[in-house]
Amino acid sequence: MAAAQGSPRRRDVLDVLRSAAGPLGVAETAERIGVHPNTVRFHLDALVAEGRVERRTEEPRRAGRRPGPGRPRTVYAPRPGMDRAGVRGYHLLARMLLGELASRGPGARDAAVSTGRTWGRTLVQPQPQPQPQPQPQPLASSSGASSGPSPAAADSADRLVALLGELGFDPVSEGGGRDGPPRRIRLRHCPFLELAEEQGELVCSLHLGLMQGALAALGAPLTASGLDPFATADSCLAHLAAAPAGARAVE
Repeated sequence: MAAAQGSPRRRDVLDVLRSAAGPLGVAETAERIGVHPNTVRFHLDALVAEGRVERRTEEPRRAGRRPGPGRPRTVYAPRPGMDRAGVRGYHLLARMLLGELASRGPGARDAAVSTGRTWGRTLVQPQPQPQPQPQPQPLASSSGASSGPSPAAADSADRLVALLGELGFDPVSEGGGRDGPPRRIRLRHCPFLELAEEQGELVCSLHLGLMQGALAALGAPLTASGLDPFATADSCLAHLAAAPAGARAVE
């Protein structure tokens, strides 16, 4: 899509439509550019599909602008509003916002974690809470061993890994026992790599808070306890641990 939007010929077609006093047909547009109508038709169809041009039907007119005989013709006009195919500056915007956050001094890291938690809670759908059902009491184990890993913990970790994958972190779980949640999540890609290299403490704190917020929204019995930036040359490492008592409620 980006390559198509950057086509010089497509830009010519759009410029002609914008400079015209009214909607133009294929032949008129082609004549003004000096190309074959089929070439213009191809680019007009693409511009309509991209939502940048409107296709309309225009009734034939007699003298005096009264409806006349003949077939309606198809004409094209640019959609009103700013062109969405222009250059984007999101990297600059992110640098500006991180710079403002960094100016808070010692409280910047905590503010980044808090911001990440807030966004993390918005990125997941809370898990439905099952209605409590009476369960038979298990027999006490003579060894005092626990009853095993929590299925809710493993499911929550899976959903966190899926979310991180959707966000572009290329995550992989590590260190989980049989049917239990992973102890670590290795992040093999950073979608904000350049920003992390400039403002690593803040960007990684945002990521840590995001994972904590997502797990809290899921009502998970575990949390992201830490994040090792660039634990290896090509990955970061997030650590999972049991959530503190009372921290599972959705904020």
